[in-house]
Amino acid sequence: MARVSVIIPAYNEGSVVGDTISALKKLTYIDEIILVDDGSQDDTSAIARKMGAKVIKINHNSGKGNALNIGAKNAVGEVVALIDADLGSTADCAEKLIKPVMEGAADMTIAQITASKGSGGFGLVKGLAKYGVRHLTGVEMSSVLSGQRAMRRGVLQDVVPFAKGFGVEVDMTIKAIKKGYSIQEIPLDMKHRETGKDLRGFFHRGKQFKDILRVLVNLYMGGGQFCGGPL
Repeated sequence: MARVSVIIPAYNEGSVVGDTISALKKLTYIDEIILVDDGSQDDTSAIARKMGAKVIKINHNSGKGNALNIGAKNAVGEVVALIDADLGSTADCAEKLIKPVMEGAADMTIAQITASKGSGGFGLVKGLAKYGVRHLTGVEMSSVLSGQRAMRRGVLQDVVPFAKGFGVEVDMTIKAIKKGYSIQEIPLDMKHRETGKDLRGFFHRGKQFKDILRVLVNLYMGGGQFCGGPL
Protein backbone atom coordinates (compact mmCIF):
# COMPACT_ATOMS: atom_id res chain seq x y z
CA MET A 1 0.00 0.00 0.00
CA ALA A 2 1.25 3.47 -0.89
CA ARG A 3 2.54 5.59 1.97
CA VAL A 4 0.34 8.60 2.69
CA SER A 5 1.42 11.99 4.04
CA VAL A 6 -0.95 14.75 5.13
CA ILE A 7 0.24 18.37 5.22
CA ILE A 8 -1.71 20.84 7.37
CA PRO A 9 -0.81 24.54 7.11
CA ALA A 10 -2.00 26.33 10.24
CA TYR A 11 -2.14 29.81 11.73
CA ASN A 12 -3.70 30.34 15.17
CA GLU A 13 -5.90 27.23 14.95
CA GLY A 14 -5.46 26.01 18.53
CA SER A 15 -9.21 25.90 19.12
CA VAL A 16 -9.87 23.30 16.42
CA VAL A 17 -6.61 21.72 15.21
CA GLY A 18 -6.80 18.95 17.80
CA ASP A 19 -10.17 17.82 16.44
CA THR A 20 -8.82 17.97 12.89
CA ILE A 21 -5.83 15.76 13.68
CA SER A 22 -7.97 13.38 15.74
CA ALA A 23 -10.32 12.92 12.78
CA LEU A 24 -7.41 12.26 10.42
CA LYS A 25 -5.98 9.67 12.79
CA LYS A 26 -9.11 7.59 12.24
CA LEU A 27 -7.72 6.93 8.76
CA THR A 28 -5.22 4.29 9.83
CA TYR A 29 -3.41 4.13 6.49
CA ILE A 30 -2.07 7.68 6.91
CA ASP A 31 1.63 7.33 7.69
CA GLU A 32 2.43 10.88 8.74
CA ILE A 33 0.66 14.10 9.59
CA ILE A 34 2.83 17.18 9.15
CA LEU A 35 1.55 20.40 10.67
CA VAL A 36 3.34 23.52 9.50
CA ASP A 37 2.68 26.25 12.06
CA ASP A 38 2.89 29.50 10.13
CA GLY A 39 3.86 31.81 12.99
CA SER A 40 0.91 31.11 15.29
CA GLN A 41 0.70 33.07 18.53
CA ASP A 42 -1.51 30.53 20.28
CA ASP A 43 -1.11 26.87 21.28
CA THR A 44 -1.50 25.40 17.78
CA SER A 45 1.94 23.75 17.80
CA ALA A 46 1.63 22.36 21.32
CA ILE A 47 -1.75 20.77 20.62
CA ALA A 48 -0.64 19.32 17.28
CA ARG A 49 2.48 17.85 18.86
CA LYS A 50 0.44 16.36 21.70
CA MET A 51 -1.86 14.75 19.11
CA GLY A 52 1.13 13.05 17.49
CA ALA A 53 1.66 15.26 14.45
CA LYS A 54 5.11 16.17 13.20
CA VAL A 55 5.28 19.92 13.81
CA ILE A 56 7.37 22.38 11.82
CA LYS A 57 7.31 25.85 13.32
CA ILE A 58 7.85 29.01 11.27
CA ASN A 59 8.79 31.98 13.42
CA HIS A 60 6.73 34.50 11.46
CA ASN A 61 3.54 34.42 9.43
CA SER A 62 4.77 33.76 5.88
CA GLY A 63 1.57 32.75 4.09
CA LYS A 64 -0.15 29.51 3.14
CA GLY A 65 1.93 28.90 0.02
CA ASN A 66 5.20 29.03 1.91
CA ALA A 67 3.85 26.79 4.66
CA LEU A 68 2.81 24.22 2.06
CA ASN A 69 6.21 24.43 0.36
CA ILE A 70 7.92 23.62 3.65
CA GLY A 71 5.51 20.76 4.27
CA ALA A 72 6.07 19.37 0.77
CA LYS A 73 9.83 19.30 1.30
CA ASN A 74 9.35 17.17 4.40
CA ALA A 75 6.61 14.79 3.22
CA VAL A 76 7.73 11.26 2.35
CA GLY A 77 4.48 9.70 1.11
CA GLU A 78 3.78 8.44 -2.40
CA VAL A 79 0.38 10.08 -1.90
CA VAL A 80 0.25 13.56 -0.35
CA ALA A 81 -2.90 15.24 0.95
CA LEU A 82 -3.31 18.94 1.74
CA ILE A 83 -5.84 19.57 4.49
CA ASP A 84 -6.86 22.82 6.20
CA ALA A 85 -6.43 22.99 9.97
CA ASP A 86 -9.97 24.19 10.71
CA LEU A 87 -11.96 21.22 9.38
CA GLY A 88 -12.38 19.74 12.84
CA SER A 89 -14.27 16.44 13.00
CA THR A 90 -15.11 16.59 9.28
CA ALA A 91 -11.45 16.08 8.34
CA ASP A 92 -12.04 12.32 8.17
CA CYS A 93 -13.88 12.98 4.89
CA ALA A 94 -10.35 13.19 3.47
CA GLU A 95 -10.62 9.44 2.99
CA LYS A 96 -12.73 10.07 -0.11
CA LEU A 97 -9.97 12.29 -1.48
CA ILE A 98 -7.08 9.97 -0.69
CA LYS A 99 -8.50 6.61 -1.77
CA PRO A 100 -8.99 7.44 -5.51
CA VAL A 101 -5.35 8.56 -5.71
CA MET A 102 -4.12 5.49 -3.83
CA GLU A 103 -6.12 3.25 -6.17
CA GLY A 104 -4.91 4.99 -9.34
CA ALA A 105 -8.33 6.37 -10.30
CA ALA A 106 -7.04 9.97 -10.33
CA ASP A 107 -3.75 11.81 -10.21
CA MET A 108 -5.25 14.61 -8.10
CA THR A 109 -8.53 14.95 -6.23
CA ILE A 110 -10.18 18.15 -5.04
CA ALA A 111 -12.93 18.44 -2.42
CA GLN A 112 -16.09 20.07 -3.71
CA ILE A 113 -17.49 21.97 -0.71
CA THR A 114 -20.51 24.25 -0.84
CA ALA A 115 -19.73 27.69 0.58
CA SER A 116 -22.19 29.14 3.05
CA LYS A 117 -24.39 32.07 2.02
CA GLY A 118 -22.61 34.21 4.58
CA SER A 119 -19.34 34.21 2.69
CA GLY A 120 -19.23 37.85 1.66
CA GLY A 121 -17.44 38.55 -1.61
CA PHE A 122 -16.69 34.89 -2.27
CA GLY A 123 -18.60 34.83 -5.56
CA LEU A 124 -16.33 37.45 -7.13
CA VAL A 125 -13.16 35.66 -6.02
CA LYS A 126 -14.46 32.27 -7.14
CA GLY A 127 -15.55 33.74 -10.45
CA LEU A 128 -12.07 35.09 -11.14
CA ALA A 129 -10.48 31.76 -10.23
CA LYS A 130 -12.83 29.74 -12.45
CA TYR A 131 -12.42 32.22 -15.31
CA GLY A 132 -8.64 32.04 -15.07
CA VAL A 133 -8.51 28.26 -15.10
CA ARG A 134 -10.98 28.01 -17.97
CA HIS A 135 -9.21 30.57 -20.14
CA LEU A 136 -5.70 29.31 -19.43
CA THR A 137 -6.49 25.61 -19.86
CA GLY A 138 -9.86 25.27 -21.57
CA VAL A 139 -11.09 23.18 -18.62
CA GLU A 140 -14.18 24.09 -16.61
CA MET A 141 -13.84 23.37 -12.88
CA SER A 142 -16.11 24.31 -9.99
CA SER A 143 -13.84 23.90 -6.95
CA VAL A 144 -10.68 25.70 -8.00
CA LEU A 145 -10.29 27.42 -4.62
CA SER A 146 -10.67 24.30 -2.49
CA GLY A 147 -7.61 23.70 -0.33
CA GLN A 148 -8.57 20.09 0.42
CA ARG A 149 -6.67 17.93 -2.05
CA ALA A 150 -4.76 14.71 -2.54
CA MET A 151 -2.22 13.91 -5.24
CA ARG A 152 0.45 11.48 -6.32
CA ARG A 153 4.01 12.41 -5.43
CA GLY A 154 4.80 12.90 -9.12
CA VAL A 155 2.05 15.52 -9.36
CA LEU A 156 3.34 17.25 -6.24
CA GLN A 157 6.80 17.46 -7.73
CA ASP A 158 5.37 19.06 -10.88
CA VAL A 159 3.29 21.73 -9.11
CA VAL A 160 5.85 22.94 -6.55
CA PRO A 161 6.95 25.47 -5.62
CA PHE A 162 3.49 26.55 -4.58
CA ALA A 163 2.52 30.14 -5.28
CA LYS A 164 2.74 32.60 -2.43
CA GLY A 165 -0.36 33.92 -0.72
CA PHE A 166 -3.91 32.93 -1.59
CA GLY A 167 -3.22 32.04 -5.22
CA VAL A 168 -1.80 28.64 -4.31
CA GLU A 169 -4.84 26.53 -5.29
CA VAL A 170 -5.37 28.24 -8.65
CA ASP A 171 -1.68 27.96 -9.47
CA MET A 172 -1.41 24.25 -8.69
CA THR A 173 -4.65 23.46 -10.52
CA ILE A 174 -3.48 25.12 -13.73
CA LYS A 175 -0.04 23.51 -13.52
CA ALA A 176 -1.57 20.04 -13.01
CA ILE A 177 -3.98 20.44 -15.93
CA LYS A 178 -1.24 21.68 -18.24
CA LYS A 179 0.89 18.65 -17.31
CA GLY A 180 -1.97 16.40 -18.42
CA TYR A 181 -2.84 14.96 -15.02
CA SER A 182 -6.31 13.59 -14.34
CA ILE A 183 -8.24 15.57 -11.72
CA GLN A 184 -11.45 14.53 -9.96
CA GLU A 185 -13.68 16.93 -8.03
CA ILE A 186 -15.39 15.02 -5.23
CA PRO A 187 -18.43 16.40 -3.33
CA LEU A 188 -17.68 16.19 0.40
CA ASP A 189 -19.50 17.29 3.54
CA MET A 190 -16.50 19.10 5.00
CA LYS A 191 -17.08 22.13 7.19
CA HIS A 192 -14.61 24.88 7.94
CA ARG A 193 -14.66 28.45 9.14
CA GLU A 194 -16.01 30.82 6.51
CA THR A 195 -14.98 34.42 6.02
CA GLY A 196 -18.03 36.55 6.76
CA LYS A 197 -19.45 39.82 5.48
CA ASP A 198 -17.78 42.10 8.00
CA LEU A 199 -14.99 44.54 7.12
CA ARG A 200 -12.30 42.02 7.97
CA GLY A 201 -13.95 39.48 5.67
CA PHE A 202 -14.03 41.88 2.75
CA PHE A 203 -10.36 42.78 3.25
CA HIS A 204 -9.59 39.06 3.22
CA ARG A 205 -11.49 38.58 -0.04
CA GLY A 206 -9.70 41.57 -1.52
CA LYS A 207 -6.35 39.99 -0.69
CA GLN A 208 -7.51 36.71 -2.23
CA PHE A 209 -8.62 38.47 -5.41
CA LYS A 210 -5.28 40.30 -5.73
CA ASP A 211 -3.21 37.15 -5.14
CA ILE A 212 -5.22 35.10 -7.63
CA LEU A 213 -5.02 37.82 -10.26
CA ARG A 214 -1.24 37.99 -9.77
CA VAL A 215 -0.94 34.22 -10.26
CA LEU A 216 -3.02 34.32 -13.44
CA VAL A 217 -1.02 37.19 -14.90
CA ASN A 218 2.27 35.48 -14.03
CA LEU A 219 1.16 32.23 -15.65
CA TYR A 220 -0.04 34.10 -18.74
CA MET A 221 3.19 36.08 -19.04
CA GLY A 222 5.15 32.89 -18.49
CA GLY A 223 3.75 31.34 -21.65
CA GLY A 224 0.24 30.25 -20.72
CA GLN A 225 -1.87 30.71 -23.86
CA PHE A 226 -5.41 31.77 -23.02
CA CYS A 227 -8.02 29.52 -24.61
CA GLY A 228 -10.90 31.98 -24.53
CA GLY A 229 -9.55 35.35 -25.52
CA PRO A 230 -7.60 38.00 -23.65
CA LEU A 231 -7.54 38.21 -19.86
